[in-house]
Amino acid sequence: MTDYDKYEKAMRPEDITRFFVERSNAGDAAGVAALYEEDAVLAYPPGGRTVGREAIRELWEKVLADRPRFEPEEPLPTLVSGGIALTSTPPGDGAGARAQVVRRQPDGSWLRLLDQPEFVNPAG
Repeated sequence: MTDYDKYEKAMRPEDITRFFVERSNAGDAAGVAALYEEDAVLAYPPGGRTVGREAIRELWEKVLADRPRFEPEEPLPTLVSGGIALTSTPPGDGAGARAQVVRRQPDGSWLRLLDQPEFVNPAG
């Protein structure tokens, strides 16, 4: 079993996107999975869903095996209501958005609960 507690925690919702880029570019699938709650839902691969942190780690092991390169994206304003936040970034081509629902944890850190890597704008 992976020790997800060894990773630096996101103390602001916006930290998660930065950690995602850093860990993905390092080829660290467990580090990416550490950004998700135990029962998180990821809308990936396209048209599918990956449910649970372990399944997300396994998926990212496959994705990162090809050594893709991720560039930092400027986040859109974060919406926060109590212990829930909506974070988002526009994709590089400007034809949609990426959105995540994150939840504050008992220790004050934040983890992804729902992750929609891409919304396509039909007008884009």
